[in-house]
Amino acid sequence: MLYAVQWMRSLIFNIQMYLAGLVIGILFLPWALISLRGARTACLTYCRWVCWTAGWMINLKTEVRGTPPTGELMIASKHQSLLDVIMIFGSLPAGKFIMKRELMWVPILGQYGLRVGCVPINRGQRGTAIKKMLADVAAGSQIAGQLIIYPQGTRVAPGTKKPFKVGTFALYQQLNQPCVPAATNVGVFWPRQGVYRKPGTAIIEFLEPIPIGLCQSDFMKMLKERVETCSDALMREGGFDPDEIRN
Repeated sequence: MLYAVQWMRSLIFNIQMYLAGLVIGILFLPWALISLRGARTACLTYCRWVCWTAGWMINLKTEVRGTPPTGELMIASKHQSLLDVIMIFGSLPAGKFIMKRELMWVPILGQYGLRVGCVPINRGQRGTAIKKMLADVAAGSQIAGQLIIYPQGTRVAPGTKKPFKVGTFALYQQLNQPCVPAATNVGVFWPRQGVYRKPGTAIIEFLEPIPIGLCQSDFMKMLKERVETCSDALMREGGFDPDEIRN
């Protein structure tokens, strides 16, 4: 019975979340098209709306630990569901993502992505896109910010192992910026698929930055150890033991 009630509450929450995204996107669009501040305000408003409604509609609280970075750097985060995207972006002053170029043409979403500084890329041309982004920042035509990437390349369910892609190091090397690892347990409460949302506390934790100048093996080892160790601890805190799935 309790599961059925929570499932229904989750369904209502999901519907209003997507409707709210559409309403906020349309209402803020005129301001967003002429102002970076307008675009970012719209995106942050939506992130805060989702976290606020999750708290009272489905009893899913959200918590950000560590110090959200403010400088020009890369954030390499564990990715388990849409919620970690919302929580990370909502905690940063100038967050941006690498996005597929086709998303530029998606109504509303594409316009907001471009306005907040997301980097559109074609397959196989990431290096060129990053060089342009760095040049634009240097020239003052784009503000410096925090580039958010997912080193495993996709959403990873709690307890599931997926490799950290070496392309993360290539990006770290090209940017020549510190890398802030980020861990999460959001997948325990908000799975990558399905309607049901579990009550609890979803956490994003920003970890100690990795300095510039490391070699590939040292960087990849440090990134994986920090992200996986902290994510496992956060999942256990949320009542899920990832070792039970792995074993």
